[in-house]
Amino acid sequence: MAMGKTRNGILYIVLPPVQVFLLILAIIFCQACSDKIPTFTESGREVQILPDYSGITLPPNIAPLNFVIKEKGEKYLVRLYEEGGETVTIESSTGNIRIPEGKWKKLLHLCKGKELLVDIFVKNDSGWVKFPKIINNVAVDPIDSYLVYRLIDPGFESWNKMGIYQRCLENFTESPIMINSMSDNNCMNCHSFSRNDSRTMMFHMRAKHAGTIIYREGELTKVNTKTDHTMSPGVYPSWHTGGRYIAFSVNKIGQVFHSSGQSKIEVIDTLSDIVVFDTEQNKVFTCPEISSTDRLETFPTWSPDGKHLYFCSAAALPLAQYNQIRYDLLRVSFDVATCRFGPVDTIVQASRNGHSVSFPRISPDGKYLLYCQSDFGNFSIWHRESDLFLKDLESDEIIKPDVNSSQSESYHTWSSSGRWIVISSRRINGLFTRPYFSYFDTSGKAHKPFLLPQKNPEFYSTFMKSYNIPELVTSKVKLNPHSLSNIVNSEAEITTFMNNQFEN
Repeated sequence: MAMGKTRNGILYIVLPPVQVFLLILAIIFCQACSDKIPTFTESGREVQILPDYSGITLPPNIAPLNFVIKEKGEKYLVRLYEEGGETVTIESSTGNIRIPEGKWKKLLHLCKGKELLVDIFVKNDSGWVKFPKIINNVAVDPIDSYLVYRLIDPGFESWNKMGIYQRCLENFTESPIMINSMSDNNCMNCHSFSRNDSRTMMFHMRAKHAGTIIYREGELTKVNTKTDHTMSPGVYPSWHTGGRYIAFSVNKIGQVFHSSGQSKIEVIDTLSDIVVFDTEQNKVFTCPEISSTDRLETFPTWSPDGKHLYFCSAAALPLAQYNQIRYDLLRVSFDVATCRFGPVDTIVQASRNGHSVSFPRISPDGKYLLYCQSDFGNFSIWHRESDLFLKDLESDEIIKPDVNSSQSESYHTWSSSGRWIVISSRRINGLFTRPYFSYFDTSGKAHKPFLLPQKNPEFYSTFMKSYNIPELVTSKVKLNPHSLSNIVNSEAEITTFMNNQFEN
């Protein structure tokens, strides 16, 4: 580099050719960067995006929250950034915003425990418009890395294809665990895991090839949980914390079809009890406290310490009085050493206020109870009025968390840490059930839910299946249709019945 002066005394600098070239590139680059932020006018209203990924708390390991800008325009510009730090810019001519996975992952890492900000610009006939900033938060707590669910037609008459699938929440990879084209197109349902562990799983096969498939300690078995002393095979399951026992409801289910009203169908238990299945001995046991003749017992769920079994219970009424059947939530003590049950407590007496409880779930720390509440019955997915309620098991306070909508909220589960909840909701259109995630902070507050992200943000507008029984697990399930085909098509092992009141 050389320096000199002109005859007018002006100082000049002579740069080598390489430095001149680099300077020109820098000027061009900076000009391109400045072009990313156009001259704009500000809008006073919030931008319309689908899915609604605004004002949410998200995990630091979630896949990109791709979305569609539902504003008329010819060009779209989105900036995602950490205040004073990393920025990701996406341009679009359609409003379909797909965030590069690598850049998204880096940005989430930088924003962990802080705000992730989103600026959206839309160009129309009047020029560029900037909408108010979207402020999201990135939690420190990660979500379990996989979600397992059944994909099924949303109706009730019949089905063609169904399967149990798993989706990696850290990206967009989905793979089947079991599909019914491998088992003569029968029904499969009620997959369940022990403590969010993908290595301890079960699900039911119905009709042809009927039986319960159990995956435990690397081994697969198929059992027939129906005995001469029980009214049906196991239906709704819950794994005991030790992974040996599974509490099942056994049910006789009826259906009532409505000619008008909010729902087309009512699914009703005409009879139901609860039994416990011993996976090591292929034995079933029960007792009068959970299998009474004058009441309907269903939806069992174990406490995290394994010392109590929660379940829903209602007075048994004739089918014609289905809209008067209302379930309370009860709890019975359990001694794992002797497999004996103790006294029963009433935890939520919803029937006293004209309501009904279903799907009780206890947080992993044992402090909170999350459940569905509807006007009657227990099949909440068909009840538009069904909402989630939260009970603090230490203070006995019951609140209605800010996670509900005007449509049905039904099946839900906790993450292994207790910091995340997955919720089955029909809030988009009342027809299709979709999985939503809510952050549950250390103060017991559930944050605004957000929809499972997809690579194509317009995915849900054309996908005609419902997500059924979403379960969070900490790792990938090492099963697939080919690994399951032999056990699925084999004969089920016979289960024996043991009366818990009189035998060990």
